[in-house]
Amino acid sequence: MRTPNSLPTPCKINILVAVRLCICAAILCCFSGCAELALSLVGAGAGAGISHQINGMASRTFNEPLPKVKKATLLALRRMTIRLDKTDEKTSGETLKAVVADLNIQVDIETLSTTMTRVSVVARKNLLQVDAATANEIIVQTERALVKA
Repeated sequence: MRTPNSLPTPCKINILVAVRLCICAAILCCFSGCAELALSLVGAGAGAGISHQINGMASRTFNEPLPKVKKATLLALRRMTIRLDKTDEKTSGETLKAVVADLNIQVDIETLSTTMTRVSVVARKNLLQVDAATANEIIVQTERALVKA
């Protein structure tokens, strides 16, 4: 007769994995109410800085017209010694492409209204790696340049 200790190794591993998954699921159920608290804290701090970030893209809407925001963005890039390579005009705004170190940076400046402009920044190392910190800093420096202007 087989005892639990005589189970083959793969069965022991599968049981351990199943037990661990059950424990993780139970823990997650206990903390499900914390999501609302975390979201409210994030929302409270959003007004002080970058308003949106997903997948390494930083985005912020400014209550300024596009020409003023573009000028501030170019000043921010220059202060950060980020080299501007190319500017592409679009129907709703402009796209700035720049390079620093091993990062390719794309800044989209989009007109939302006559007095509102959204800036979105993505800093990429390669197809899979993004540098969210650099994207955030470009937004912060753009905001500082707008305040000084």
